[in-house]
Amino acid sequence: MLQGKRVAFYTLGCKLNFSETSTIGRSFKEMGFETVKITEKADIYVINTCSVTDHADKKCRQAIKKAIKTNPNAFIAVIGCYAQLKPEEIVKIPGVDLVLGANEKFNIHKYIDHLEKKGTGEMHPCEVGSVKDFHTSYSMGDRTRCFLKIQDGCDYFCTYCTIPYARGRSRNNSIADTVRQAEKVAEKGAKEIILTGVNIGDFGRSTNESLIDLIKELDKVKGIERYRISSIEPNLLSNEIIEYVANSKKFVNHFHIPLQAGSNKVLKLMKRRYNRELFAQRIEKIKSLVPDAFIGVDVIAGTRGESEDDFNDAYKFVNELPISQLHVFPYSERQGTKALEIKESVPVEERKRRAKMFQILSNKKLRVFYQEYLGETLEVLFEGYNDHGKMYGFTKNYIKVEIPYNVNLSNQLTMVKLLQINDKGHIDAELINKNEFNFKPIIQ
Repeated sequence: MLQGKRVAFYTLGCKLNFSETSTIGRSFKEMGFETVKITEKADIYVINTCSVTDHADKKCRQAIKKAIKTNPNAFIAVIGCYAQLKPEEIVKIPGVDLVLGANEKFNIHKYIDHLEKKGTGEMHPCEVGSVKDFHTSYSMGDRTRCFLKIQDGCDYFCTYCTIPYARGRSRNNSIADTVRQAEKVAEKGAKEIILTGVNIGDFGRSTNESLIDLIKELDKVKGIERYRISSIEPNLLSNEIIEYVANSKKFVNHFHIPLQAGSNKVLKLMKRRYNRELFAQRIEKIKSLVPDAFIGVDVIAGTRGESEDDFNDAYKFVNELPISQLHVFPYSERQGTKALEIKESVPVEERKRRAKMFQILSNKKLRVFYQEYLGETLEVLFEGYNDHGKMYGFTKNYIKVEIPYNVNLSNQLTMVKLLQINDKGHIDAELINKNEFNFKPIIQ
């Protein structure tokens, strides 16, 4: 009997993983499970993994071993990208009972039975070419913000990346079905949706539709106040999308665009589908129409074939772009990728040095962006999380704002005045209309 059993989830990696864990979690609840924190004793631990770098693989192994230590008698199930790419590696970890590949993670209920440990783990990977189904997912960890999965898989096969091998080809639900999911989210009380996927600009490939048409339909959903578009390839971020976001009341002034390399030579080695001139054009277009937009950018430091001159050229290019923040990765070799055929390899310590330079640049750019808005009055959607008497929220253009905790502000769109950048790198703010929310800070 599974009724009354306790389950704990741990998610590593991207927002897409979080949306999928949340959906799998709801299926456990329907089976009668009680969900507990990963630090608590549970009957089954489900670890949803990432494999974007060697460091991600290491964190996955650490999470698995920590769950086993918390309750050595618990059933340990491992799913996600690492589970698809390296199931043999995971199943050898003492205490692991089940490893599920990309096709089977949403069918986990078929494999857990009575949660009996069998001594030897079993694995069910799949041929990634057979992964064709699209599984709708959305996260509802709190009522404020929801990660809605609109697309999965990728057809790009960039030389450094394993995602197509972990998640399969690009696919998506129909616009009609995606809108119905957004309506469900609205019914549950969430006011902001973040559109997530592996390559969301490719939305519509499997249904003969397009991302811009989806955006226009989502804009009509009642109850949702804000939409954010997560990472979108620069060659797929059309002028039409930028122009629509610039004039939409619901799609906010926030873009996240992967650059990966600021050198055309390295972009070509990566087999990216754009050059840096096109990337710069996209940034210029956004800033011309949405001057206050927050623009986040992904970069990889020290990829194979990147000389010191290439890096310096890339650094100068990125430094001159009017962007807000960098998401920095030191390059990590991935088994089975074409990048391994490139002979020139950057020493690991040099990769770290280059990544640190990008990170320092990112910190500077973010601080400059934040300083532009000190003294301004902006609308913030506050989350219910209480961190030592503080609560957080984001402006439309992704400024992270901190105020004293007040339960009445949770999931509320609230006008605040931005005061100063604090020691956490967030902005301290004060409410404009304190009496409207019976402002009584609750310290825990």
